Amino acid sequence: MDDIKDMVKKAEAYLESAGKLTEECLEKYIPSEKEPPSTLHSAMRYALFTGGKRLRPALAQAAYEFFGGKPSESIYLAMCALEMLHTFSLIHDDLPCMDDDDFRRGKLTTHKVYGDATAVLTGDALCVFAFELIARTGNITVVKELAHSLGTQGMIGGQIVDIESEEKSVDLATVDYIHYHKTAALIEASLVIGGLLADAKEEDLKHIREFGKGIGLVFQIVDDILDIESSTEELGKDVGSDVKNGKATYPAVLGLEASKQKVKELYNKALADLEKLSGKNSETLRNITALIIARTH
Repeated sequence: MDDIKDMVKKAEAYLESAGKLTEECLEKYIPSEKEPPSTLHSAMRYALFTGGKRLRPALAQAAYEFFGGKPSESIYLAMCALEMLHTFSLIHDDLPCMDDDDFRRGKLTTHKVYGDATAVLTGDALCVFAFELIARTGNITVVKELAHSLGTQGMIGGQIVDIESEEKSVDLATVDYIHYHKTAALIEASLVIGGLLADAKEEDLKHIREFGKGIGLVFQIVDDILDIESSTEELGKDVGSDVKNGKATYPAVLGLEASKQKVKELYNKALADLEKLSGKNSETLRNITALIIARTH
């Protein structure tokens, strides 16, 4: 347990540093709210700068560094694009037509502040802007990786199955499909993009992809658990919404204790996947993995 605590502490420091870097770059790229259309730019900035772990940019940076990447504009563009796309998904996920949540990151959701229509357009604008930034890396493979993680074989595919599964009795395979696509796909892509920008070898990309799938699933199972065991104040968003909306979750299918056991199993597998990347210092990635399983918000 002491080792985990130390790993989490180091991961928190890394995420804080990566988060500050991401926000500095976002400030540079995102238009001022004084620039028309001011309402839209204001909403974009509100959604982006209300806090958050900045996990996906941090994972991209960690993978980039792991594979020997040096500071460059390309990784900064990718980090910002990933955070914009994650934020776009949260804005739409919180809408009344989706999960109908009032709080996100401890603050009112975008649609509660700006209205539903503006929130939809804010998410759309962030999605489009993210691809403008990622295109500036000049790496078409990176663009394709990111697009795939969002489309019908990624986040959006997971979202529709999530909606269709509400208030239904589903099996574990369906829950896995939702979690892998809706959450793990972008986490996986973050790591792979970091590797691609650092010119990682194909075999290494294969292993980092498997690692990303694993920790992405862990992240969502922990989210399922926190929705039951945490509070709105601690979590920073509405709790109990999974039960309220009849969501397909691990606790709903396996129960709480079995879900916690699954987290431990996936944690060990993730560490084993990192071991396949021999000859490299995977400390940062191991620390972030520990943070994901131990997080409380």
